[in-house]
Amino acid sequence: MDEAAGWIARLQRDDLNETDGVAFDAWLTAAPDNRAAYRHTLELWQAFGASSGEVLAELETPARAPGRGLVGRGAPTRRWLVGAGGFAVVAGLAAVVLPPMVRRAPAQILASGRGQRRRFQLADGSSVDLNAESRLRVAFSRSERRVSLDDGEAIFDVVSDKARPFTVAAGDHTVRVVGTQFDVRNRDGDLTVTVARGRVEVRPSLASDRVFVLTPGQRLDIGAGGVETLQAVNPQEAFSWRSGRLVYRNQPLARVVADLNRQFADQVVIGDPELGAIPITGVIVLDTPQAVMSRLSLMLPVRTVPSERGLLLLRK
Repeated sequence: MDEAAGWIARLQRDDLNETDGVAFDAWLTAAPDNRAAYRHTLELWQAFGASSGEVLAELETPARAPGRGLVGRGAPTRRWLVGAGGFAVVAGLAAVVLPPMVRRAPAQILASGRGQRRRFQLADGSSVDLNAESRLRVAFSRSERRVSLDDGEAIFDVVSDKARPFTVAAGDHTVRVVGTQFDVRNRDGDLTVTVARGRVEVRPSLASDRVFVLTPGQRLDIGAGGVETLQAVNPQEAFSWRSGRLVYRNQPLARVVADLNRQFADQVVIGDPELGAIPITGVIVLDTPQAVMSRLSLMLPVRTVPSERGLLLLRK
């Protein structure tokens, strides 16, 4: 529990970096009780945050006259503090813990490595699936549920809470929902949002007044150059990576190779830049890079040869 409390404090630092995220993930998996301890400590932290106004007001209340019991009818707001182990102890904890919580909610870093696909349960009951090489920062407060997808792809299944909207920041773009299921891909400045359930609002940039409202079966693509494309799709195609399949419709080979390199240790390098523009439509099963490229070479004018990094892609 002491280590979990230390991690909550560490994850709030302004200089938080990827090394901290990797170390936190390692600590979570180092012992069976660590994850439960962190979840319990985080729940306590959030409980204090939700009651911060009440607790701070109580701390500012003048001392009661001697002889009046803390658990009597005259002190309803202190009863839970006594029940938690004594007013003096918990009040001292509140004095130390509450001021940072009033300013901001504790942040949590979720990450996946190369070839990893991971599922996480968030504190509000929502779930998130991270695709390979993705990083998500989670910060919930009393008024908002906010996550930041710095780089990667994630499927969100959001529990409805009209009092606390769920917001995904992806670069300069903002995705806002109440309760829904959708996929967000933020790679190399390109954003794709695909909706399977509910309604999703997408603001193209922080300075933009325009908002796209997506409904089930719609996908919005915003390229690095700002080009916006809204189209009807089968949302299950966007979700297929969870089951080890990648579905493409008229996507360049360079994007396919970039996605494969996030899934496998052996890397594929395109030897001829012109090959990267070849459009791909089809389903790729993620078994091994050799098998994947062997199947692609049957459909495309390409061939592969071994290289120091894995495979070199050449023209036939």
